[in-house]
This record gives sequence, structure tokens and C-alpha cells, in this order.
Amino acid sequence: MAPQQVDTTISPFATGPALVLTKQHSADHPLKLYAGWFCPFVQRAWITLQEKEIDYQYIEINPYHKSPEFLALNPRGFIPTLVLPPGEEGKQRVLYESVIVCEYLDEQYNSGTKLLPWDPYERARARLWVNFVEKKLVAGWYRFMQHTPDKPYSLEGVRKEFLENLRTFVREMDEEGEGWFSEGGFGLVDVSFLPWAGRLWLIDHYKEGGVGIPKRDEREGLEEGERKVWERWERWYKAIMGRETVKGTWSEREEYIGVYKRYAEDQTGSEVGKATREGRALP
Repeated sequence: MAPQQVDTTISPFATGPALVLTKQHSADHPLKLYAGWFCPFVQRAWITLQEKEIDYQYIEINPYHKSPEFLALNPRGFIPTLVLPPGEEGKQRVLYESVIVCEYLDEQYNSGTKLLPWDPYERARARLWVNFVEKKLVAGWYRFMQHTPDKPYSLEGVRKEFLENLRTFVREMDEEGEGWFSEGGFGLVDVSFLPWAGRLWLIDHYKEGGVGIPKRDEREGLEEGERKVWERWERWYKAIMGRETVKGTWSEREEYIGVYKRYAEDQTGSEVGKATREGRALP
């Protein structure tokens, strides 16, 4: 199946709560976030900026139509791209890769929520599970979403694999507290997966049988351990989706349906989509 070379139907603006937030951060500022409202990798960095209570300028771009000016900042053309205030002698400073951007903001700014623990072991453990999210859950989400009948793997097979990785993630969650992954509170592990957790409904929308997470009325017949996994998942999901910094970064649901249709049909021209299609690690 030949992919589209360019995605041309993406709305140039966020909608809903995300539109409000972009307008609040439209004024010129030396800290600039080059972003796309629809992109889950951007959402990681965007939530982190909000959690850290940092002022910044939000700049909407279409990464499928990369201007020379943007490529001069980031030759790889990825979003999010974070432009920092100039360094010594006015040297331009630019960061990209969403997890690196999030870690930088958490380490550079003492304001707001501390997303990585101070304790060296707990910080290393958080990074371990961020890595699990990246390699297993995020990669699995795209493999699931981009499944088509001509793939060498079955839809049921990719669903089974995704759910098993999700169970592994949930079993590592703190059993107490307010619902976050770690005992210390809302943190980078939560930030790392929540954009895709919040897009699981798109798999339900596009793929026969959906994600396959048992609904509450379907859990009664499950063994105790399995039932507890999905109860804990539900508590985490409600906690992250109810957080104010998260709610402000979402556009209206119907906007995502059009954007992700090209993924569901495996016709996306994005670098992530191409890597998934070719069986490569995500860029």
C-alpha cells in the first residue's frame, strides 16, 4: 500500500480548550515551542510547560510542510522543537525529541511540578518506565493503529501484544495515592504515555474489536488479578484525563478522527508512520 507523500488536510489551528491555550501563549517570548496541536509528542512537552508554570510562546506549524525557517532551527524537522533564550554571545539554542525536552524543562526550572524524583534510584526507575512506554506502548499503539488486512501480523495478535504490555505497565503503578504511576505524584512516566492513552478511543473507532480493555460490567467474570489490573488502569486514566494541565491541551474529538484516518489506513507520510510501516524503531 503506497503511503501519501504529504498530509494536506490537517487543520492549521487547535480547537476547543487547546485553542484557548494557544491564544494565551501567542505573544512573542524568548522561549518558543514549535508545535502541532494534533501531535502526541508535542503534547508531552506542552503539558510539561504547563506543569512547570513556565511562560512561553506557542507557534503552530504543519510538520508535513516544513518551512526553510523551521528546518534551519531543526534540520530533522521534528516537533516538538523548543527554542531557548539565546546563550552566550547570542548563540542560538534549540532542543527537540519530546522526552529530552521534558527532562530539560524539569531540570532547568524549579517552578511548578517536579516531574522527575530527586532520589537517584527513583529517578532512574522513572526513566526505565519512560523507556518502556516509548519502546512498547507508544510503538505498539502505532502498530495497532496502522494495522491493515495485508499486514503479516493479525489484528488479534497486535491487540494481544499491546494489552500484555499495558498490563505490565499497570502492574508497576503505585497502589496508593491519587492514581498516578509513582508514589511521589504526577510525573514524567504519566506524561510520557498519557497522550496515547488519551487517543486509545481512536483505535476503538477505527479497528474492529477496539483496544479490548474490559469495560466495568465485563470484569465480574475475570480472575481477581486481572480485574485489579483494569481497576487500577481506570483509576490512573481518570486521574490523568482529569488533570487541568492535561485538559487544556486537547482539541475537539472530531478533529482527531480526520488526522488519524491516514494512520488507520496506513497511508500517513509521517516519519513515525513510515518507521512503523517498515518495522523500524520510532525515530
